[in-house]
Amino acid sequence: METELQKNALKSSTSLIGIICKDGVVMGADRRVTAGSLLVNKDYAKLIKVNDYIITSYTGSVSDAQITHKVLAAELKLKELKSKSRPTIKEAANLLAMTIYRNIRTPSMMPSIVGTLISGVNEDGSAELYTIEPAGSIIKVTDYDANFSSGMPFILGLLERQYKKNLSVVEGVELAKEALMSSTQRDVGSGNGIDVFTITKDGIKQVISEEIVAEYR
Repeated sequence: METELQKNALKSSTSLIGIICKDGVVMGADRRVTAGSLLVNKDYAKLIKVNDYIITSYTGSVSDAQITHKVLAAELKLKELKSKSRPTIKEAANLLAMTIYRNIRTPSMMPSIVGTLISGVNEDGSAELYTIEPAGSIIKVTDYDANFSSGMPFILGLLERQYKKNLSVVEGVELAKEALMSSTQRDVGSGNGIDVFTITKDGIKQVISEEIVAEYR
C-alpha cells in the first residue's frame, strides 16, 4: 500500500509547455488530473496566476503543487512589502527553486516533489521563462521547455522540428496548441482540455480555453 502510494504521488501525469517568442512568452497545459490509472478531474486549471505579472504551471501531485503555489504567492508579497519594489521574474524563479530544493531535503515520509514552469513580465516590459526541475535546479529557458510532464516526449519531439527562433507570440500560440493536442493524443495522463496564455509587455492573457470532446462514429 505504502509503495503504491509513493509511486502514484511521484507521477507527473500532465502536459506543460513554455515557448519563448520574439515579443513574449507562450505557456500552455492540459486539464486532466489522474491518480494512478484513475481519472479524477477533467477540468483542472494547471496554469495559475501568482499575481498580476507572474504565472506558473506545475507537474507532480496536486497537493504539493497547491501548497507550493500558496507559499510562493505569500513569499513574493512579503518580499514586495519589505523592499517596497516588485521582484523580478528571475528573483521569483530563484525563490521558488530554493523552496522546492528545501522541501525535498527536509526529512519526511513523503517529500514534496514538484516541477515548475514560471513566467512573467518585468517592470521594463521584458518577459522571461524559467524551468525548475523537481529537485530544485533552475534554468532560464531560451527556446522552449515542457519540464518533467508526462507529455514531455511528445511535446519536445514536435517542437524540435517546428520551433523557430524569432517566432511571434501569435505563431507561438498555434504551436503550443498543436503540441498540446499531439501530447493529449498519445499520453494517457494528459487530455480533456487545453489552456494557453500569452505573457507580454501588455500583461498576462488567456488566449485559448478549449475542451477536448470525444467523437463517436
